[in-house]
Amino acid sequence: MTDPVSGPDSIFVSDFVIDCHIGVYAEEKGVTQKVRISVEATLAAEVRSVRDEMVEVPSYADIIDCIEAIAAKGHINLVETFAERIAEHTLADKRIAAVKVRIEKLERGPVRGVEIRRVHKRG
Repeated sequence: MTDPVSGPDSIFVSDFVIDCHIGVYAEEKGVTQKVRISVEATLAAEVRSVRDEMVEVPSYADIIDCIEAIAAKGHINLVETFAERIAEHTLADKRIAAVKVRIEKLERGPVRGVEIRRVHKRG
């Protein structure tokens, strides 16, 4: 059970900017665009660092690796699809209870994007 005073812990990656192939419009095909990605992963209530060892808690480095791997696989039409793939990968770690993913396209006029929240579907 979550401590009512402290609430659940989170790990996050904030304002990670990468170049990727993304967009559904013809002028977005074959070129890269800068996108800013922020991910906040809420840990399951029982997940805590007790022994000061990395294996005890999920790593934000895994989130960064996931983002880079998805982007490296090739063109993605929809920002929503990119966000869903990041969320799915993040929630594959059973120690993560929920995730919020925000992706912003930075080069096509006003900043635009998507933010999704997904919850781990437990057994």
